[in-house]
Amino acid sequence: MATVDVDQKFLGRFAKSTDADNPFLSSMLYKVLGLSVLLTKKLVRARRLRRLDTTRDTKSLQLYHHIIWLSRECLVLVEQYILPMVAAHIELKVLAYKLRASLYHNYVLYHNQPSINRTAIPSYTATSNKGKEPERRSLRSSPILNDPNDPIEGGRVRMQSGLPPGLAPISIPKSSASFLLPAVDYIPTASSCFTMAAALSDELLPGSNPLRLSVKLEYAAYLHDCLHDGDASRALARQSIRDVYEAEEGMDDDMFDDAAFLVGYLGKMMRRGLSTSGTSGSTPRNGSVATPSTPGARDIPYSDNGIPPAIPYSNNGILPVIPDPGTRTRYYGV
Repeated sequence: MATVDVDQKFLGRFAKSTDADNPFLSSMLYKVLGLSVLLTKKLVRARRLRRLDTTRDTKSLQLYHHIIWLSRECLVLVEQYILPMVAAHIELKVLAYKLRASLYHNYVLYHNQPSINRTAIPSYTATSNKGKEPERRSLRSSPILNDPNDPIEGGRVRMQSGLPPGLAPISIPKSSASFLLPAVDYIPTASSCFTMAAALSDELLPGSNPLRLSVKLEYAAYLHDCLHDGDASRALARQSIRDVYEAEEGMDDDMFDDAAFLVGYLGKMMRRGLSTSGTSGSTPRNGSVATPSTPGARDIPYSDNGIPPAIPYSNNGILPVIPDPGTRTRYYGV
């Protein structure tokens, strides 16, 4: 949820800047901003309820329904009205693709079939053998029982429904929110959206841009929480921080604060899962997207307490891309 504040800030800024040139796009951005504020409150509450026991879903089904409904409405606005009109806007284009990936991320977290929670009770699928008779069918496949000329057995008894007489077909239970959204596997779609958003941010934005860091931070969270690929998540967070160190463009104070805030969370993502497992290895899930590390890249400096600094420092005397707050007066004249 660390990226929400940055995304909403840029949403409001773009909605205001496009009001004169494209009022329709501005109105859609304001609608998405309003729905995003409501959705954020629901997501924070759902995450707090899950924090008590990660093996159980939230008891309030109404909360799940609100999250799915708000995500669906936002996704309709983003895909049908915003994405076709952002080709001429560089940062807004990256933000729009990132919002689409975030909404599919919500689908995977709260409405995916099968569930991403490995310890949850397995759900029924259309290919389930529930209600069928493999035992009796194997007996009837015997050449003795299947002989139509056998005078004792009288031939094979054929049933229309494939079930014994008197046993009605068993209906497969569906998700409680299937009336809002089909309960299918959204992982391939979400992974594709995150890949596209990350590629656009790498192509169009510098390494220290807050929108680019926002994309990478949520992508890393998606890899860890949904694909259960801790190695790829930590590698992506590490590479994002290296990109910040290697960036050469300048920034104002507002972008400086946002970038430093997101780099701090990326540093936490680098250590996520290491304290409990003790090793950095993990078993990637089938279909997961791994992010290779860059060989030969310089190590990231750490402070005395083992936490990577949110503000990089330069050792060769060159002005860093994110300078020390204490040196702002000298460089920015504030």
